[in-house]
Amino acid sequence: MKHFLFLLLSMLFFDLAAQPARFSVLVLSENKGHHVAYTVRAKQWLDSLALDSNFSVTYISDTKAVTKRFLDKFNLFIQLDYPPYGWTNEAVKAFESAMDSGTIGWLGFHHASLLGEFDGYPMWPWFHSFMGSIRWKNYIPTFAKGEVIIEDSTHPVMKNLPRTLTIEREEWYTYDRSPRSNVHVIASVDESSYKPATDIKMGDHPVIWSNPRYPRSLYIFMGHGPDLFDNAAYTTLFRNAISYLHTR
Repeated sequence: MKHFLFLLLSMLFFDLAAQPARFSVLVLSENKGHHVAYTVRAKQWLDSLALDSNFSVTYISDTKAVTKRFLDKFNLFIQLDYPPYGWTNEAVKAFESAMDSGTIGWLGFHHASLLGEFDGYPMWPWFHSFMGSIRWKNYIPTFAKGEVIIEDSTHPVMKNLPRTLTIEREEWYTYDRSPRSNVHVIASVDESSYKPATDIKMGDHPVIWSNPRYPRSLYIFMGHGPDLFDNAAYTTLFRNAISYLHTR
């Protein structure tokens, strides 16, 4: 009897293991600098989620492999703390084409809004428009706790989340303008909640948004430190975003 149960369980295990992945995710992540700890923790979390939810994950740390044919293999592109500059020309064209045609979803975090002239690279005009025509201006280098207020609780990525998310430690970028007039704002940070208080503010301060011209797009500002993966609301948001954005 024990032998029979062992064989049955083994057959079930191998049957599940043989199931094809439901969808494929490409993750472009930084492999140097002060976001590495976040990247390492994010990869561990994503690998666990992928195993549990039966999807595949491919990691790259630069854009050399990114072509139209390469992107056609994936349902979702996660820009995990990778900036919008330093991409190859072919990668730029492939990404713009995929997003314009709606053949791939996009989930960007934190450094994806580092728009401007950095490290000798010019502004990427298409990405500037894609992100709501904002330009990076400043940040809180000493970090601050903040309360994120959900503005659109009906959006699918807000499923099972409270109306307010507490982020214990973040560097809260500011921009030259609010992207609100060009994007759909899902959540914003209450700058009066910063602890410790700071004068580095921008007024109307969206931190989660989607571009209506690209329905399968979502930007989440919070993404600096690995401690975010100890925040159940943050991981729920991340999980919801993957579930919502991967569908073609």
